[in-house]
Amino acid sequence: MPKVELLPVVLDWAVGDTDCDKSQDTQNYLYQENSVCHDFGNGPGYRCKSSKGYQGNPCLLNGCQDINECEDPTLNNCTHSCNNTLGSYTCHCPKGFNGDGREGGKGCTSGQDKSQEVIVVIARTWPIEGEYTARCTGIIKVLAVLAVMVSVVYWGFKQRNDIKRRERCFKQNGGVILRKLLCQCEEPDQFLKIFTEKELKKATNNFKQTNVIGQGGYGTVHTGTLADGTMVAIKKSKVIDQNQMEQFVNETPIPFLVSELIPNKTLFHHIHEQGYPSAMPLDVQLKIATEIAEALAHMHAATQIIHRDVKSANILLSDDYTAKVSDFGISRFVPLDKTHISTLVKGTFGYIDPVYFRSGNLTEKSDVYSFGVVLVELLTGEKVHSLDRPEKERGLAAYFISSLEENRLLEVLDDQVKKDGYGWRTAQRSCELAESCLELDGDKRPTMKEVKDKIQELRNYFI
Repeated sequence: MPKVELLPVVLDWAVGDTDCDKSQDTQNYLYQENSVCHDFGNGPGYRCKSSKGYQGNPCLLNGCQDINECEDPTLNNCTHSCNNTLGSYTCHCPKGFNGDGREGGKGCTSGQDKSQEVIVVIARTWPIEGEYTARCTGIIKVLAVLAVMVSVVYWGFKQRNDIKRRERCFKQNGGVILRKLLCQCEEPDQFLKIFTEKELKKATNNFKQTNVIGQGGYGTVHTGTLADGTMVAIKKSKVIDQNQMEQFVNETPIPFLVSELIPNKTLFHHIHEQGYPSAMPLDVQLKIATEIAEALAHMHAATQIIHRDVKSANILLSDDYTAKVSDFGISRFVPLDKTHISTLVKGTFGYIDPVYFRSGNLTEKSDVYSFGVVLVELLTGEKVHSLDRPEKERGLAAYFISSLEENRLLEVLDDQVKKDGYGWRTAQRSCELAESCLELDGDKRPTMKEVKDKIQELRNYFI
C-alpha cells in the first residue's frame, strides 16, 4: 500500500491575468474609490486593498468606508481631543495649550508663560589672592549682568505676547467695528463703555447662578448691578461665533455683552401673550414703530449694519413703552463700497425678506421688509403664522396684502385701532406704509429713514 503523506496547502488568489497598469484600461478592472491596486507578484493578476484609513470590500462600489479612528483609542494617538476626517484624523489641544496633541509627538503644553527659571550661581572662594580672585569676581559680575539681561528680554517678550493676544481677541470679537462706532459718535464715552472682566464679576456676584435670567445656544444672560447702581443685562458667550462680532466687542477670549436692562418684556409679549395689554392705542403703536424705525435707520446710515432678524420678539419695551431693538446675533456689516452682501439665509420664518430668501443677497431693504411685518403685527394684533387662516394666507404678510387687495382692511385691523380717536385715515395711511415695506421688489421699498420720517409725520399730524 502506497504511503500517504499530508502536506500543508495555502490558497492564494489574484484578479485577472495582467498587472495593475494594464488592467486599468480594461472594462473588468475592479478598482473602486478609496482603494489601492497591488500587483500579485506571485504570478499574473492583481489585488485590491482598502486605502489607509478605510475598511471594507475594495471590489464593490462604495465598498471602502472611512474608519472613525476617534471611536477606538487604539486607532489614534490623541492625548486630548480627536476629530475624524476622511481617511484620517486630527488631534487638538484644549484652549490655552499648544502642540500637535499626539502621544509620541509634541503633545499639549500650556500656552501660558512658564515661571521664569532662575539660575543661582554659587561661587566658591579659594583662599588665594591676586589675579585668580579678580577673574572669579569678574565672571560672577558677568553672570549677574547676563541674568538681568535675560530677565529684561523675558519680560519684554511676555509683554509683547500679551499685547498681541489682546489685539487678536479684540479683532476677533469686533474691535474694528468698535473703533468705527467710537469715531462716528460725538461723545463716545456716553455711547460705549468697555468693562473689565473684574468689573463684570463684581456686578454679577461672580456670575452667580441665581442671577441668570436667560439661556440659549449662544450664551447665558445674567442680571447685574454696576458700581454706580445701574441695572444691566450681561450676556456671556458660550462660543466665539464670527457672526456675532458686531454684538460682542472685547479683549478677552470669552466675549461679554453689557446692555441696559429692560424689564417690561418684548413687543411680542404685549401683542400676543395673555396677561399683557394686547390692545395698545394707535398713538402708542406709532410711537413704538417710530422708535424701531429710527434705530434701524441709524444702524443702516451710521454703521452699515443690517440687523437681519427684526421681529416683535426682538423689540424690548420699557415701562413707558420706549422701544429698544435687541439681539444682533446674526447681524452683518456691509462695507461702504457695497450695496449688498451674499450670505447664508438666516432669520425668523415669516419675517425674512423673500428676495433675500431666494437669492441670498442681503441688503438694507431686507430689514425694511421685516419691519413691515412688525408694523402689520401692531396694526392687526395677528400672529406671523396662523393655521386658522386660509392656506395661502397663513403667513401674516400674504394675509395683510390679500386683505388690502380685496378691500377687507376693516376685518383685519385690531379693534383698538379701528375705534381709536386718531381716525380711520391715520390707520389707512399706516397700512399703506406697511404695504410699501412689504413690496416683493426690494428696489420699490422705502429706506428705513423714509419710513421713520413717514411715521413721524403721521404722529405729528395728530399731536
